[in-house]
Amino acid sequence: MAGSLQDQLLKAGLADKKKAKQIKKQKTKQTQQQRKSKESVVDETRQQVEQARQEKQQRDRQLNEERMAEADKKAIAAQVKQLIEVNRLSREGAELDYNFTDDKKIKKILVDHIMLEQLSRGRLAIVSLNDKYEVVPAGVAEKIQQRLPARVIVANEVASNDIDEDDPYADYQIPDDLMW
Repeated sequence: MAGSLQDQLLKAGLADKKKAKQIKKQKTKQTQQQRKSKESVVDETRQQVEQARQEKQQRDRQLNEERMAEADKKAIAAQVKQLIEVNRLSREGAELDYNFTDDKKIKKILVDHIMLEQLSRGRLAIVSLNDKYEVVPAGVAEKIQQRLPARVIVANEVASNDIDEDDPYADYQIPDDLMW
């Protein structure tokens, strides 16, 4: 078989060696430039793919965190509901009104004498559950306060029996059964 086209042209005398070398040199430069440009195009494509992958991972991570936060909220709400349902005190046979404020509105529930005294002394608290109000012990109200503070409606401070020595009204006792 005959050699390359260049060799054939040289034998026929249609091209000279100098011109052939110049064309060969130009051709190798051109192929090298093409390789370099392909590599840079490939690198740009790789970078775009990598950036898209990282953005997708970040979006997925953010969505996962939002789902976890929503699940945590639901779990806390379920814990609070269970605490209230398990520890609520029965108000059966209660005949006294206990007035309190909830969201700038005056509300009332029926309690008995013992509950009224313990509510005023801070041993009991009123919490909300499904638009109803329940009476629970103060310790349970503290646990609810830690989880969902909006559920605790009335939690009076524990009354201290310390009397200030400089109190001018120390001789006068305040009745516990005052109603407003």
